Amino acid sequence: MVGAQQKGRRMRRGHGRKSRNATINVTPFVDVMLVLLIVFMVTAPLLTVGVPVELPRTDAKQLAPETRPLTVTIRASGEIFLQETPVAQDELLARLAAIAREGYERRIFIRADSTAPYGKVAEVMAMMSAAGYRNLGLVTDPLNAPTRRPARAGAD
Repeated sequence: MVGAQQKGRRMRRGHGRKSRNATINVTPFVDVMLVLLIVFMVTAPLLTVGVPVELPRTDAKQLAPETRPLTVTIRASGEIFLQETPVAQDELLARLAAIAREGYERRIFIRADSTAPYGKVAEVMAMMSAAGYRNLGLVTDPLNAPTRRPARAGAD
């Protein structure tokens, strides 16, 4: 009988050592979250770029960003874009009127390539100003910003 009592004690002691750990391991969850954070930090700035242009450089102060600014882009070839959509110069005002919810007081940013014909930029600005849009702004890159390579013509 003594042997049976000792055997039962040993089994109970041994069972206590092999109990399962009931804690949740959060390390894989944290690893996945950090990877997602890095992916979003890298891709977020790329989401705001529309039509690739080489902007002129100035040391003007940056304006406070709007929720979704209205932009007119003029490429070096003279092509005009409203947001990311190509538009003919004679259709620009009609499309602006359809998009600008605040009417003539809506801020419109003009992004012109640094090698775009000055006459074309002046025509577009004069046309928008004559139509009543008064809150026009020219977009430039800061002087100390790294240079961006414009996209190839066939890459669009």
